[in-house]
Amino acid sequence: MTSAGLGDDSPLYFEDIPLKQVFRSTGRTITEADIVAFAGLSADYNPLHVDEHYAAATPLGGRVAQGLLVLAIATGLTTRLPIYARIGTSVRGLRTVNCSWPQPTRIGDTLYGELQYTEANFSGDSELGEATLWRNARNQDGVVVMQSQWKVLMLRRPKAD
Repeated sequence: MTSAGLGDDSPLYFEDIPLKQVFRSTGRTITEADIVAFAGLSADYNPLHVDEHYAAATPLGGRVAQGLLVLAIATGLTTRLPIYARIGTSVRGLRTVNCSWPQPTRIGDTLYGELQYTEANFSGDSELGEATLWRNARNQDGVVVMQSQWKVLMLRRPKAD
């Protein structure tokens, strides 16, 4: 795995997608303030997130972060990667996101985002291609706590005149 961005800061297009390379972000620790702020923003006040007494009596054994909070943080971490700074300017739309949370994220867990482009397919548009990418979050122990597959439309390399 690498955290490098392929050596420079020139834009990358659909044809330049670095397939199968895994890029890993720096870490970010989940705090109680994150969970409370996200509850206020999203109105997700499920007691599993905001009521320690209730959550302690569940199989989870305590409060956990909202799944969409984990997705949002992992997305933010990966968009700060040098590779995404180069490729992000070519993204023209989001088609789908599929997400799962195989393990809970708890207050005090540190998340690391992973970004990997797995497929590049030509679309029916001569100016756009469709890229499939994985954005995952691992905790400090290397356990995957969120995995997501995204399909995005990207600009193809402009034709030389």
